[in-house]
Amino acid sequence: MKTNVGNLDRILRIVAGLLLIALAATGTIGVWGWIGIVPLATGLVGSCPAYSLLGIKTCPMQRK
Repeated sequence: MKTNVGNLDRILRIVAGLLLIALAATGTIGVWGWIGIVPLATGLVGSCPAYSLLGIKTCPMQRK
């Protein structure tokens, strides 16, 4: 998988994912909060399958 998620995007995904998981674990928002695993995983890996399908890339261009 190629990296298609930029640094700011990665940080926001990780924070949002952790927040959703924490809220779900405490019972604040219910079971659907476990969907936070998806942004957390894509933020940690640096690649988003949806971005690949849509042709979106938020990371800076890399030199060849």
